[in-house]
Amino acid sequence: MSTTYKTQSAVDELVSILDLERIEERIFRGQSPDDMRQRVFGGQVAGQALIAATRTVDRGVVHSLHSYFLRPGDPTIPIVYEVELIRDGRSFATRRVVAIQHGHSIFHLTASFHTPEPGFDHQFTAPPDVPPAETLPDFRTRNEPLREDFGEWFDHPRAIDTRYVGPDEVTRTSGEHLPPHQTVWMRADGALPNDPVLHQCVLTYASDLTLLDTVNLPHGKRFLSGDLMMASLDHAMWFHRPFKADQWFLYVQDTPSSSGARGLARGLIYQDGQLVVSVVQEGLIRLLT
Repeated sequence: MSTTYKTQSAVDELVSILDLERIEERIFRGQSPDDMRQRVFGGQVAGQALIAATRTVDRGVVHSLHSYFLRPGDPTIPIVYEVELIRDGRSFATRRVVAIQHGHSIFHLTASFHTPEPGFDHQFTAPPDVPPAETLPDFRTRNEPLREDFGEWFDHPRAIDTRYVGPDEVTRTSGEHLPPHQTVWMRADGALPNDPVLHQCVLTYASDLTLLDTVNLPHGKRFLSGDLMMASLDHAMWFHRPFKADQWFLYVQDTPSSSGARGLARGLIYQDGQLVVSVVQEGLIRLLT
């Protein structure tokens, strides 16, 4: 059983980080949190880039995004986002966003927006039958025995509450070869403003938290063991139905293949039994020993 509390201050900080400063017509500036990271979290860059794109679109909602991580981001300086207007049609609009630091592109995103209209409605599969999120331990409860190993970072506020159905990246045993899939409950750990764009961007942020770790499961490896170098290479998402990022959503993840120091991971995100988002990511995974 988990402890129950919310870290509204961390959620508010995430909302603030996603609230970009407009410095020109289609140029924005974003900041990074002081969370002791050596490089900018990929989900942050993707979420900020999506915010930049949406601020140049007059109508429609994002239905898909495709992105590439090009260079590690520097968390000590701002990120500049330049938006290019690719197309504005009657039903669809397309934007390309480039994130820049130190004079170089660190991230590219292309997002497509669609004005909602009636059509077919089905989903391929129902979510798996898993324990409710409230019955599973949160980060602090799972890792309390390892508090000293985490040091100051253990008590750092977390905007996204993650509840694993099964062992997580920290507590599972190195060398234990597991099936190539995992399931995680997630939500923003506090209330979000009633803005659908913000909920999409917060979920984009959260979608990068656990996905690539799935590739390690069949190989008995953990990123925290120190013998791997891991980095996201690309990230693609398809938004199917409306959702609330501050309510529990179930992230069902698997890994169909890994080879040549690259691994592919997929995710289906459900809320209230509905498939709301699909995610695919390829990442670099190098053995250091």
